[in-house]
Amino acid sequence: MKRQQFLRTLIATALLGVSASAMAQAWPTKSVKLIIPFPPGGTLDTVGRMLAQKLTEQTGQSFFVENKPGGQGMIGGDAVAKAPADGYTLLFNASTFTTAPMTVKSAPYDVTRDFVPVALVAKAPLSIAINKNLPVQDLKGLIAYGKANPGKLSFAIGSTGSAGHLSTELLRRSGNLDLLIVPYKGTAPAFQDLIGGQISGFVDPILGSYNYYKSGMLKVIAVTSASRVSTLPEVPTVGETIPGYEFYSWYGVWGPAKLPADIAQRLNAEVNKALNGEMREKLVQQGLLVGGGSMDDFARFQRDDMARSAKIIAEGGIRAE
Repeated sequence: MKRQQFLRTLIATALLGVSASAMAQAWPTKSVKLIIPFPPGGTLDTVGRMLAQKLTEQTGQSFFVENKPGGQGMIGGDAVAKAPADGYTLLFNASTFTTAPMTVKSAPYDVTRDFVPVALVAKAPLSIAINKNLPVQDLKGLIAYGKANPGKLSFAIGSTGSAGHLSTELLRRSGNLDLLIVPYKGTAPAFQDLIGGQISGFVDPILGSYNYYKSGMLKVIAVTSASRVSTLPEVPTVGETIPGYEFYSWYGVWGPAKLPADIAQRLNAEVNKALNGEMREKLVQQGLLVGGGSMDDFARFQRDDMARSAKIIAEGGIRAE
């Protein structure tokens, strides 16, 4: 009798394994929603839509973007955390996803408990962009201007705890720069006010400022990468003025915590495939460093970056309003 029960259990387990494998091979069988928790128009949105298009081409099913802004990106993140873990609702977000919850008393989710990191898509050097009418030509001049005009410099942040926010805070402290930080709901409105002169500067991924800079609508006085970037070779790094300064934003794909492992692995493979094709060239052309790698690689990267960011947030006393 015990032997019969053992055989039935063994067969059932094998069938479940076959079913899970078949489900992953079949996925996706319908449209997949990719939630971006910020408004359209920023770098995050641009890269997310690029990825959605490639995944649509590769799988034959529609991957469509739904912008769900608000709450420092936590409204969109919470929607994914609470979605069915079937692979049809995913999150595409920037590094602010892991840092914003560190700036509030209570977040609606736990990054490491409620999500599975699927794939690192890209790392983004940031640009320090300023209003074109500001009488400053480089970072040294900006620091001098701030000292000579206390209280006159204001820098936007697209979201509290974002890479742009943390790098701005580092810039303020390491360069002893007098500036006021002004929160915005996304990068697109921040750039509009920067161009219009309502704010003095904005630190954001190069892709966001590139076209505005090339058309003469604003100035870019430095980049936050360790070395100069090929798309803006004439622009110096922050490190050339403040030795040791280096910072990046980064973008990735996450699913709900209980996303089946086979589906997560399939999605990781599809993202890597996209990053090894035409999309790679487009990302490089726009000043981004291409990601990729295994799910374990991404999990390690996320863990290390969260530890570094937590230190900056604690030292800077960064808290959401």
